Amino acid sequence: MRCVIARFPFDLVKSEVESKMDGIRPEEVTGACVVIGRKVFPVKQVGEVITRQDRRDFTAGEVTRALVRLGFTCHATPPQSQSQPPLASGSTPDPFGSPGG
Repeated sequence: MRCVIARFPFDLVKSEVESKMDGIRPEEVTGACVVIGRKVFPVKQVGEVITRQDRRDFTAGEVTRALVRLGFTCHATPPQSQSQPPLASGSTPDPFGSPGG
């Protein structure tokens, strides 16, 4: 698939993106992110790897649009951990580990 990131054209293929990210440790996710395999990566980290450009040269939106078109699942914010269920409205977390309060 042809896309433009930071004014440069790229021909991206989903399997190639997956192979480039294979073996790379995800950085801490604080904003826009993408699920590749079983890992959640910041989209800026993925953009830097697949384009070989400095992440300051492109926006998270440019990379997110390209990754969504390739069929990846992207999130505007980090998805909640599967190990902790969401808190009920108005409840506070128990400091001893049991959910709800």
